[in-house]
Amino acid sequence: MLFGKVIGSVWATQKEEGMDNLKLMVVQPIDFKGREAGQPVIAVDRIGAGVGERVIVSRGSPARTLFSGRNVPIDAMIVGIVDSFDVEDDSGLEEE
Repeated sequence: MLFGKVIGSVWATQKEEGMDNLKLMVVQPIDFKGREAGQPVIAVDRIGAGVGERVIVSRGSPARTLFSGRNVPIDAMIVGIVDSFDVEDDSGLEEE
């Protein structure tokens, strides 16, 4: 899984079978200080994440298992919208 921030959406009028009615979002992986941490990914969103929200993304075959046996050609899926988090670092506890 990765931690990221939704930075946009993707509109595709033509999609592979099984992807009908799936919302696609562009997610920028970030570290827990909010800094970019890799290349953006396109992730399926079934939980209603919006641009600017921090999210948890599942990648690879675990993302596909959420479709109850349907063969869906996806690589990443937003599985959580982050309200807050706590991370301990060298200087103590940080809260966001």
